[in-house]
Amino acid sequence: MTDQTKNNNLEHLFENNRQWARAILDENPDFFKKLSSQQAPEYLWIGCSDSRVPANELLGLLPGDVFVHRNIANVIVHSDLNCLSVLQFAIQLLKVKHIIVCGHYGCSGVHAALTNRRIGLADNWLRHVQDVHQKHGRYLGEVLPERDRLDRLCELNVIEQATNVSQTTIVQEAWERGQELAIHSWIYDVKDGLLRELDLTLAGPDDLQAKLPQSMARYQE
Repeated sequence: MTDQTKNNNLEHLFENNRQWARAILDENPDFFKKLSSQQAPEYLWIGCSDSRVPANELLGLLPGDVFVHRNIANVIVHSDLNCLSVLQFAIQLLKVKHIIVCGHYGCSGVHAALTNRRIGLADNWLRHVQDVHQKHGRYLGEVLPERDRLDRLCELNVIEQATNVSQTTIVQEAWERGQELAIHSWIYDVKDGLLRELDLTLAGPDDLQAKLPQSMARYQE
């Protein structure tokens, strides 16, 4: 076997997979049989693509328990047909009851938007986070250290994206027909592995107007 072949060999990943599958079957012999017949998750997770923020592991849930959409900086854009398709599939077909918009502290995408760092093609995507920066600039506090400003923008970005989810026609129509559906704003801290709630949970068409000012008030303190 040549050195190049060794470098390209991912057999260790297949072995990891076999060990994982055996461990699941040891605990529940019928797990994959039941899983293959259907999926019925209660949760849609919209998070960042960052490799340190895997949805199932953070939530302590097994395959089949959470439907997942991830992109750089957990952005929800009304023209993004990929995200909107996931949203519609999750709400109308899977009947999820909870949509979790989760960002994380130290997000590289948010940091690039905060510092106007040029990355390349991704700059066009991160323009949406720069819009959040400009919209909520008064809450970022120019006298704060950059790390604190980054953490605050990560939080504000989650709140803004959860707001965007609530304003999609898909969610609005679900609420109009009386479907049980709540949108949650969470953030994850890579330094301690813990999830934290932000102060915005939306469960109906009137919640945004009633709750968003309260959520933003904490940044004025």
